[in-house]
Amino acid sequence: MVVLVESGPDAGLPWHFGNPVAEARSLEKGDGVVDLGNREVVEIAGPERLSWLHAITSQHLEKLPVGESTTALILSPTGHIEHILYGVDDGESFLAWTEPGRGEQLARYLDMMRFAARVEVRRRDDLSVAWVGHTVAVDASWRRRDSDLGGLEVFVPQGAELQPTVGTWAFEAMRIAAGAPRIHVDTDHKTLPNEIGLVGVHLQKGCYRGQETVARVHNLGRPPRRLVQLLLDGSRSELPAAGAAVLHGDKEVGFVGSAARHHELGPVALALVKRNVPVEATLLVDGQAAAQEVLVDPDVGLHIRPQLG
Repeated sequence: MVVLVESGPDAGLPWHFGNPVAEARSLEKGDGVVDLGNREVVEIAGPERLSWLHAITSQHLEKLPVGESTTALILSPTGHIEHILYGVDDGESFLAWTEPGRGEQLARYLDMMRFAARVEVRRRDDLSVAWVGHTVAVDASWRRRDSDLGGLEVFVPQGAELQPTVGTWAFEAMRIAAGAPRIHVDTDHKTLPNEIGLVGVHLQKGCYRGQETVARVHNLGRPPRRLVQLLLDGSRSELPAAGAAVLHGDKEVGFVGSAARHHELGPVALALVKRNVPVEATLLVDGQAAAQEVLVDPDVGLHIRPQLG
């Protein structure tokens, strides 16, 4: 039995296959396969691709080794996150996926920035993305990158077979429990990299668009907001909707991005809250009390991953 996601950015993907707890255990064992076919893929080819990407993104890419996974951001002039690329280079081209509905805009921006650079940008609608555990055998010819959640993200050619066994319920719960944000899901148009733990940012590289803001906030050590993991008390059966207000007392201090029901932790969520919210404070979301797990230090801005046993 396959139940599909009905709404949101992952609408149409398998939500679960009848037993989300067993699926979560499968992820832990490394033998799960998750359909991420809504992610959109772009490819950058040409002899100058890495130096060009190095110049226009937040990541150090000009000497990226073949097969090494990387994450890069494209920022606005004021340092706000506009695009993200989860990529890998095979020595001939840089292949990357981005979030649903963002591929065309990303490809247009990259194409606009080519100028005289010897690079080619194209959408790869003939490829889809899947997450596979470390024990799952996949075709050796398929491009793949190490996932931030363990396992691999593979680029599956159109028509190839890779049967999913785990839905987004268990996968999203694993991601949220790991404190890993999704750009455009757990962030908004004002989000600075410092607020989510400098994901995709190399602090030692040269100038790029938005770098001045990132460096200033990092050196001052006080991002305006901070990413936090919320452990909800479970007093309501419904999970908070994306965008739900986070309250400290009667004051709105942030918003929820994604939420899921974890097989061990119960209902969990990621939220962006104001930096000055006390880290020990119990917050309120949709009438539910929520304890905080600190992911971004409010005074330093360095990423702290929660220890999950």
